[in-house]
Amino acid sequence: MSAPPSTSRRDHWIIGAALAGIAAVAWTYLIHEARAMDVTGVCQCFGMPMAGADAGWSAGTLLPLFLMWAGMMVAMMLPSATPMILTFAAVNRNRRRLDRPYVSVTIFVAGYVAVWSAFSALAAVAQWVLHRQALLSPAMASRSAWLGGILLMAAGIFQFTPLKHTCLAHCRAPLEFIMTRWREGAGGAFRMGLEHGLYCTGCCWALMGLLFVAGVMNILWIAALSLLVGLEKLIPRGLWLSSATGVILTAWGAWLIAASFRWG
Repeated sequence: MSAPPSTSRRDHWIIGAALAGIAAVAWTYLIHEARAMDVTGVCQCFGMPMAGADAGWSAGTLLPLFLMWAGMMVAMMLPSATPMILTFAAVNRNRRRLDRPYVSVTIFVAGYVAVWSAFSALAAVAQWVLHRQALLSPAMASRSAWLGGILLMAAGIFQFTPLKHTCLAHCRAPLEFIMTRWREGAGGAFRMGLEHGLYCTGCCWALMGLLFVAGVMNILWIAALSLLVGLEKLIPRGLWLSSATGVILTAWGAWLIAASFRWG
């Protein structure tokens, strides 16, 4: 016997609203920090001041940097993962109706977030190193045409690689992923979240690196990359969009490097 349709719809809306609320909190935090930087030129990440790129950063800034990146990844990536999470919830709900073992969708989400938290730690270290080398401006954007150009070209070329296509294909097929990789129990759900997180990171890591090009706390740039990630995964011609983006990013990066020679 299946549950009434109203129950399924209610669960769907509750989970969707919870995900939207988490993403909204993360976006509110990012906007607050970006506005604070516009006024003071200093990022006050989680109450710990991080001076602009012309001042030294100690190793103690790694923690607030990590928290900043983790919040940013939640804001950027959770919305695009919502179809996968809702699919997991729907399959899990059906198993519960059939009196089969089920787990909370929160465990699946925790696995997904854990992967992006690991990415955030690596990104924080990368930003700290770039800052120490004076390659970032006070706005946390690239000061070097070469750095910006290389990041753009790398992201553009990656759009055409088999790894990108494989990871994006898995992200675009939520039901197939859930049905072919289902594992029982809380540990299984967490591992499924990890696997999806790995595919998602494999698909988007190079695009996330572009945050260093226009500014890690540039809200418009963050929003543009978030929209691109979402469209790649959700629209019918997402693979075509990925290739078109690759052409644009590669050309942009090449132009930036070539222009640096002309400008001296």
